[in-house]
Amino acid sequence: MAVTEAIHGTAIRIAGVEQDFGSYPALRDVSLDIAAGELVALLGPSGSGKTTLLRVIAGLNTADRGAVFFGAENATRLSVQERRVGFVFQNYALFKHMTVARNIAFGLEARPRASRPSRQAIAARVEELLDLVQLEGLGSRFPAQLSGGQRQRVALARALAIEPRVLLLDEPFGALDARVRKDLRRWLREIHKRTGLTTVFVTHDQDEAMELADRVVVLNQGRIEQVGAPAELYDHPASPFVLSFVGEAVALPVTVTGGHVALAGRELHVDPHGVRDGAARVFFRPADITIAAPGGGSLEGRVEALRRTPSGVRATIAIDGSDQRLEIDQDLSAGAELGDKVPLTLSNARIFAYGDGVFEDAGEGI
Repeated sequence: MAVTEAIHGTAIRIAGVEQDFGSYPALRDVSLDIAAGELVALLGPSGSGKTTLLRVIAGLNTADRGAVFFGAENATRLSVQERRVGFVFQNYALFKHMTVARNIAFGLEARPRASRPSRQAIAARVEELLDLVQLEGLGSRFPAQLSGGQRQRVALARALAIEPRVLLLDEPFGALDARVRKDLRRWLREIHKRTGLTTVFVTHDQDEAMELADRVVVLNQGRIEQVGAPAELYDHPASPFVLSFVGEAVALPVTVTGGHVALAGRELHVDPHGVRDGAARVFFRPADITIAAPGGGSLEGRVEALRRTPSGVRATIAIDGSDQRLEIDQDLSAGAELGDKVPLTLSNARIFAYGDGVFEDAGEGI
């Protein structure tokens, strides 16, 4: 049984939010709609604005411009308490002098007397949450007696105790080791399914965002670059930044002339539709380049290293006309030798115009 019912009428709407820290614009005209019950990741590098945006939603930061709505209610000037959000920090923020049970109960016990549940109701809620976060029987322990993963579970239980309208998590697994993080990802997804809460979490880990979220919001320099389902971001990136940040990507400098794309004088089979003549770059995933049959391919490279793998041979190849070196897997029958010149076939490439130091989405090619 879910600890709290899904709040079907609740959604978050962010309208033209901007936040400046002195002369530094942390958020620039950010607008975003989050559906009720959705699990959304805010993904981006350090300084992209993702934590600032989360704090604006929570009411911990006040936006300089724009508005935040919870459903139809304008929450822009509401306090954290009035917004009734559950917030989970990376460093747990547990009270060291309190037991696990008291930490979980804190938000309920701190309510004004008129709205405070009875002691029996609080105790029952704590036990229910201990069961939900798989910490049954540990209510009498102190945070120092728990592992990092267990402490983060306590922090989540404390956030859920107040029956929040929205659950917000800031790098919730950032302080944990890789194995624990992976286990907690699956667990958080299950918790989300059971509670039905609208949930927003911040991460710089693309694997975490892609595995957990219904939709991912990619931020860069205070702006939203793209919003979409994980597969959409990976397969149809809207910009070079998204393509490079979500998954591995390789960029090759090319020249566009009269509808033709060339690298070091060699024509590539890439559609430059919509790309103006001049300097551009072709982006592709490492898996989208392969060693071609003799006489084939639109690229050439030289084999600089070979390494045996369980499935064949991994070749390190320097691409002619660029400073790129790629690792390409080939089967044992391919027969490429150290120092060989090999033809290369490129597929699923995207071409972006390049000018004034800024890439602009300009088309897609194969």
